Amino acid sequence: MMKAVWIAIVSAALVKTLGSAVTKPHVLAFGKWSTIQWQPDDTSKAQDVKVRALLVDGKVKEITLGPAHEVSDHIFVVQRIFRVNDSLPQESLRWRWEKGGWLLVDRVSGRVQLLNLPEFDRSHSQVSWFRDYGAYCGISDDGQKDFAIIVQVARRKPLLKKALRDSSHEPCAPAWQRNPVRVSFATKEDATITFTVNSLAVDIASDDTGTAEDED
Repeated sequence: MMKAVWIAIVSAALVKTLGSAVTKPHVLAFGKWSTIQWQPDDTSKAQDVKVRALLVDGKVKEITLGPAHEVSDHIFVVQRIFRVNDSLPQESLRWRWEKGGWLLVDRVSGRVQLLNLPEFDRSHSQVSWFRDYGAYCGISDDGQKDFAIIVQVARRKPLLKKALRDSSHEPCAPAWQRNPVRVSFATKEDATITFTVNSLAVDIASDDTGTAEDED
């Protein structure tokens, strides 16, 4: 009798242990869209921007803007937006919205992490996604140079970082095409430059005579 009771206790403990060891699936979802006021800088007029919450297991993890891009069946990217304290010492509490970087979100693990996007300017850079590639116009830290940049999600170093002659810091939206995979950058002062992209290298596909090597 005692042996049977002991076996039952051990079995129950084992089942409980194995059950707790099983990873629970995470539930990721977006909340409803809402409109906020966002200013690119202190001198610009406020703009209406639609934002929505990113929820992990029913809890707000981040606030995001713009559409998400599905990289694979369980990974997507989306840009974050956040609030900072904009109060002077003598003022009551006030908040200001700031655009942030892009988030890499894993639906299986529930992990949300910030992507490393070199020379990405939160106010002016607009990332155009295709598969696991992202293309955008970046701005140097000193604000003196604009760059055509191509990144790949799994790589820390950009596939391309090419200085552009145009330093107007105007937003640009690179255009993608497939077969072969190519992306075109167009700015006011530069002619359109098109690059052929693969997972190992980037080659200029237009008549531009420059090089596509990374620049520091």
